[in-house]
Amino acid sequence: MTVGELSTLLVWGATTAYAIAFVAFAVDLARLADTRVAQRTRDLVPAGVPAGGPGDSSVDDVPALPARRRAVGIAMSTTVLGLAFHLAGAVLRGVAAGRVPWANMYEFTMIGTLVAVATFVALTRWRDVRFLGTIVVGLSVVALGLALAVFYVPADPVEPVLQSYWLVIHVSIATISAGLLTVSFAASVLQLLRDSRDRGSARLAGPRWRMLEALPAARELEALSFRITAVGFVLWTFTVMAGAIWAEHTWGRYWGWDPKEVWSFVVWVVYAAYLHARTTAGWSGRRAAWFVIVGYATVIFNFTGVNLFFQGLHSYSQL
Repeated sequence: MTVGELSTLLVWGATTAYAIAFVAFAVDLARLADTRVAQRTRDLVPAGVPAGGPGDSSVDDVPALPARRRAVGIAMSTTVLGLAFHLAGAVLRGVAAGRVPWANMYEFTMIGTLVAVATFVALTRWRDVRFLGTIVVGLSVVALGLALAVFYVPADPVEPVLQSYWLVIHVSIATISAGLLTVSFAASVLQLLRDSRDRGSARLAGPRWRMLEALPAARELEALSFRITAVGFVLWTFTVMAGAIWAEHTWGRYWGWDPKEVWSFVVWVVYAAYLHARTTAGWSGRRAAWFVIVGYATVIFNFTGVNLFFQGLHSYSQL
């Protein structure tokens, strides 16, 4: 087995581990929601009410919150295991290719999801954001599956135009930014879902969506998304600047209206508008969440649509 094949096998292992973690995160949210609803019921029962016959309410009939959440423990353990496989696969991909492993769509996806999951795991050390695991890990499973099935190319050296230290600087910052923006997107999606249930949405009011009760308040999710987006935006700004400098070194101009350049600027404008609206114009709540989702849609299109449907100077970064 070659180093490149071992790298691919490890990425498949990471995808499998993330899939198991996704299921475990979803199970944990469902169980946690049930116990929190039960706890609120317990709090509403007057103290000292004795247990009665059938149909009578009693504190003893309401389950207490579990001291230990086994499902989330399994989810975090398999996520960390998948992250280890993921990191090893990325390193071996670089060894096999003899360069940094982010020069084509397969590698962009591999590194972007690696950053997203690593950011999520790091955040869990700072505060309890394990509720983000369902979306962050779920998105990573879909993205890695797509990369392995559709975007995969053998590990080969890059074209001469990419043999520059700017490949390390420009693309690494872009992938880190995309990973962070993935996490902020997840927080905004959960914010919209939680807010809709709080407002009594008919679609989200049923027991099937009870897991939303386990999430923090919509305002807390919005604040979390805003902070992560701000960091991701700063890194994306450096991405655009570094790309312009690299373009001047390679093609003799800072800006040339190449499709990738245009859409990278579109991404920057959307997130800049979001941060401006959020901090100075007072946009908050659902409007702010939708702004983040639109911004992330531009990131995804910049990565997929521009590479697949437009021809330009960045065509070497395609399949």
